[in-house]
Amino acid sequence: MTQKYTVGIIGGAGYTAGELIRILRWHPAVELSFVHSNSQAGKPVSSIHQDLAGDFFMDFTAAVDLKVDVLFLCSGHGKSRSWLAENEVPAETLVVDLSTDFRLTDDFVYGLPELNRAAIMSSKRIANPGCFATAIQLGLLPLAAAGKLKEEVHIHAITGSTGAGQQPQPTTHFSWRNNNLSVYKPFEHQHLAEIGRSLAFLQEDDLPELAFLPLRGDFARGIFASLYLRTDLSEKYLQTLYQDYYAEHVFTHVVADNPHLKQVVNTNKCLVQITKQGNRALIISVIDNLLKGASGQAVQNMNLALGLEETTGLQLKAMVF
Repeated sequence: MTQKYTVGIIGGAGYTAGELIRILRWHPAVELSFVHSNSQAGKPVSSIHQDLAGDFFMDFTAAVDLKVDVLFLCSGHGKSRSWLAENEVPAETLVVDLSTDFRLTDDFVYGLPELNRAAIMSSKRIANPGCFATAIQLGLLPLAAAGKLKEEVHIHAITGSTGAGQQPQPTTHFSWRNNNLSVYKPFEHQHLAEIGRSLAFLQEDDLPELAFLPLRGDFARGIFASLYLRTDLSEKYLQTLYQDYYAEHVFTHVVADNPHLKQVVNTNKCLVQITKQGNRALIISVIDNLLKGASGQAVQNMNLALGLEETTGLQLKAMVF
């Protein structure tokens, strides 16, 4: 590729920014112009993202170049909106926001390619979905698109500790998380709003209740979501429905065998399995929360918006062992 798009990262010290740097460092169509961080300005990026030692030699900067082609906003939730209010970003600059700030507004396109590919391709403002929201929606989109979400959906989803961000918290440090499991925000997790909004976009009929139990897992990366609902649809019909829906989506794969996290960690893939157990459909959806649930999907959105091949820079291998 001869053309190189210039890219800047705002809020470069956290987990999502670290994953973005790792992807963009080897992306053939972009050049990383700066990694912004007020708290780490002047320090080598590899002093925080230590796996980049010997491989990436840029320092964090407090200065920002608003003339880059692409801006990724990786600051904490609530900070993207205020940063954009304080900085006049050109209309032609592609902005991909990884926070919650614009997921429920019409100012930004909701960046789930399996739902909004055409809109993403013509947008300059993209709100990256949440990690739980990505895994759960990819488990339910085919049913909603067919108008087949009729019964209450029970959802159990376990997330790794990186989903809580890099800032230490009582429920993320090793001695608490190791050999432990806990429920948090039962039935009221903030990602339910964006899930409901997307499903309502596809299914005109009233949606059933989504009974969502989020769990903290004792591992670092990944989301394992299991969903079930009553249905009189046959397993063959359901599997065909899912295979047809995802046939042209390069990162979401309907699988026959029971999927597990090691198949997706370190990739931008989502693996979905749907089976019938008695009168219930069982759906399993697994992703890497930092890649398909955050930075990988952000690059996927960038590729689409810039007219690049969707998989560019994202042909990553899972670390099974």
